[in-house]
Amino acid sequence: MLAIALFTGFSSFAQNVVEVAVGSADHTTLVAAVTAAGLAETLSGTGPFTFFAPTNAAFDKLPAGTVDSLLEPANLKTLQGILTYHVVAGKIDSKAVVAAIEAGKDKAVLTTFQGGTLTASLKGKNVIVTDEKGGVATITAVDLNASNGLIHVIDTVLMHK
Repeated sequence: MLAIALFTGFSSFAQNVVEVAVGSADHTTLVAAVTAAGLAETLSGTGPFTFFAPTNAAFDKLPAGTVDSLLEPANLKTLQGILTYHVVAGKIDSKAVVAAIEAGKDKAVLTTFQGGTLTASLKGKNVIVTDEKGGVATITAVDLNASNGLIHVIDTVLMHK
């Protein structure tokens, strides 16, 4: 797993998860999506939350036009579902994720705010997260502290059923 130092622009533990994401040049698409979905206030709440935050490059992997389409008001519910699928309750740091994987016989199932599940497992030394459609994201930066939770940066947008 990559060190926190790779996630530049962050240092204030007093910032909530949304403010932390706003401070990252690698998360402008995520911030635009959270804003368009009307979730900024919710994710700025007391939490605690663990947010698996896709980078701009993760959104770029989606088929052409997908992001623009999701940002349209007519697709609000779909966008909200995708974004809340990246959030789980509690402050689950990387050590807790690995411990849960080990306790769960090589996998840990996490229930998302959207109501679906994510499955965390190890691939070599990396933690990967598998979505309900079989998509796989690698966690590239861990334990980015916020006042209301943690962010783990991922390299792929996760999709629910």
